[in-house]
Amino acid sequence: MREAWTEHTSALLDVNPFLALVLADISDDSFTEAAAKHPGRVLNVGIREQLLVGAAGGLALAGLRPMAHTYAPFLVERAFEQVKLDFGHQGTSGVLVSVGASYDWAEGSYTHFSPRDVALFDTLPDWRVLVPGHAGEVPPLLDRAVDSTEGAYVRLSLRHNAAAHAGADGDLVVLREGSRATVVAVGPLLDNALAATEGLDVTVAYTNTPRPFDTAGLRDLASRTGNTVVLVEPYLEGTSAAIASEALADRPHRLLSVGVGRTELRRYGTAADHERLHGLDPQGIAARLKAFL
Repeated sequence: MREAWTEHTSALLDVNPFLALVLADISDDSFTEAAAKHPGRVLNVGIREQLLVGAAGGLALAGLRPMAHTYAPFLVERAFEQVKLDFGHQGTSGVLVSVGASYDWAEGSYTHFSPRDVALFDTLPDWRVLVPGHAGEVPPLLDRAVDSTEGAYVRLSLRHNAAAHAGADGDLVVLREGSRATVVAVGPLLDNALAATEGLDVTVAYTNTPRPFDTAGLRDLASRTGNTVVLVEPYLEGTSAAIASEALADRPHRLLSVGVGRTELRRYGTAADHERLHGLDPQGIAARLKAFL
């Protein structure tokens, strides 16, 4: 996904004179050629994440479409005040692109973990959240983000599905149909959800655009599956629960959230270890789902 992002962003810089990229050392070596061609629109502020977002906000005030990039915890958690003030309070918008996701670089320890990022964006209005599940989904999502006037957060990950699955502007994509529950998988957890539900009488739907969530699609699918819904998300468990509950508030329903737990795992291991210990591998998702049903 990161390579797809760097390649497509370089191409966009060539054709879009209003796009500006702000870096904080991370991925800087991937934009050497782009920086030489567009020195006024490819900026590296060094490892200063608050300045990264603040500079992007300033570029937005100057009429450019800024894109800022670094690891998720530094881009969202460390610089959240700048996201809140230098974009939202100033009435501007931009594109924030992260790597690292919840625990991709587990060896980097807890400082590089960010399962709370999407939950933080839920506290701000008018931010689109894009969570590709495959490198092939990155270019069209980037195009949508850059062409928009809304703020967009693009969450890249080393975890990925075997194939790309893209809906029409965030619509839920149904990959399997059943009658007992609707399972919605977000981004790179689709393959695990499909493996976990093998042989079960459930509908499996996919989205790479959890914000704004396709609530109309969810209502339709839930009405066909006993209004029983399972959300499988690659970030903090329960992040989308309030949105799903509100969408189904006019009818009795059951809801299960499966995501990254709040327990801090201090033996960092690998991303696959964290996926397993948080119950996000196929076996863990299957166990939660079967108990729920």
